[in-house]
Amino acid sequence: MHCGMCETHVGDVVRRVEGVKKVVSSHAKGRTEVIAEDSVNVELIKEAIAKQGYSVGKVTSEPCEKHGSFSRKR
Repeated sequence: MHCGMCETHVGDVVRRVEGVKKVVSSHAKGRTEVIAEDSVNVELIKEAIAKQGYSVGKVTSEPCEKHGSFSRKR
C-alpha cells in the first residue's frame, strides 16, 4: 500500500468477506489487521486483497481478548 486510498481499497474488500468484524490498514506500517470470527476463511481474505493488486505477506492469527467497557473487577 502506498497511500490512504490504498488503505481504503484493502479495507473495503476485506470487510466484504463473511465473518470479518473490523479492518484496520496502515500504508505507513505496510499491514492490515483484521478482527474476525474464528470461522473466517483466511484464503478468501487473501484472494480479495490479491484481486486489488496487492500482495499478502505473513499471516498470523491470535485470540482476541475482550475488554468490555462494562466489565468490572470487584
